[in-house]
Amino acid sequence: MATSSKKKAADPNKKPAISYWSKDKCICPICKKGFEREIMRSGNGRMIAGGLTDELHRIFEPSAKFGRVYPLIYEIGTCPFCYTSLFWNDFTEKITPEDGDRLFEHSEKRKKACEEIFPYFNLKKERTLFDGAAMYYLALMTYDDLGEYTIPTMKKAIISLRLAWLSKEINQHCAGHNYDIVAQMFYSKALFFYQQAVFVESSREEKSSALPNMGPDMDKNYGWDGVIYLCGLLEYKYGQQEDIQLRLKKLNESKTAIARIFGLGKSSKNKPGPLLEHARNLYDSISKLVSDDDF
Repeated sequence: MATSSKKKAADPNKKPAISYWSKDKCICPICKKGFEREIMRSGNGRMIAGGLTDELHRIFEPSAKFGRVYPLIYEIGTCPFCYTSLFWNDFTEKITPEDGDRLFEHSEKRKKACEEIFPYFNLKKERTLFDGAAMYYLALMTYDDLGEYTIPTMKKAIISLRLAWLSKEINQHCAGHNYDIVAQMFYSKALFFYQQAVFVESSREEKSSALPNMGPDMDKNYGWDGVIYLCGLLEYKYGQQEDIQLRLKKLNESKTAIARIFGLGKSSKNKPGPLLEHARNLYDSISKLVSDDDF
């Protein structure tokens, strides 16, 4: 007679874990409450790197075991009590009392604003693509209330661009809910903040270039060269088109900046290959557009 095994059989319908909860709680610098940090697991084929888009966004291919994963959504932490949302490293940085009071006062405002775009988001379970996008939007509003010592403009530029990517992904999964329009809104915000980051850097109002990792994605840091490139790319792809002369003027300025930064036509061994290739393509595209319109 066969004996029954005491070992619990694995549930064949249970999806393999993509993330885990850290043993150490994260302490919110605003409400001082602790909450669990969710961390994405690595290895075992969870992340299969695909191509790099012209927006320097790394596409990860779905796997048979884990499906499609979104590593970006684990880069942001959000307090489930006061809706303060930050890059994980910023939870340990000192925040001025004035900024802290303002963030605490605006807690409910952030929640309500987020629910208008990402209704029914959940901060207390394993995050989904939808929840992750909501956390990024909460972060965008959080950095609105932080001073220049946190380099908020550059961070808001990166957050806005990632929000555009995540919103496009959401739209692919549930078309008909206007997330394609939401993505365009965040692209417009990204354009504004990227150009503003360059402005506050040149005017010395904010040290944008001091941010250790400028992404814009999480797999590689393209630094300040990437920022200059993205300013031109976002202007080319998502800039306003009502005032054509103004558009052409900005594109011409972008072309000059890209040529100056990347030394097009010269040896650029110290520049990342993919970035240099995309910069050359953008330079050619802008040149053709400006020439066709007789700027």
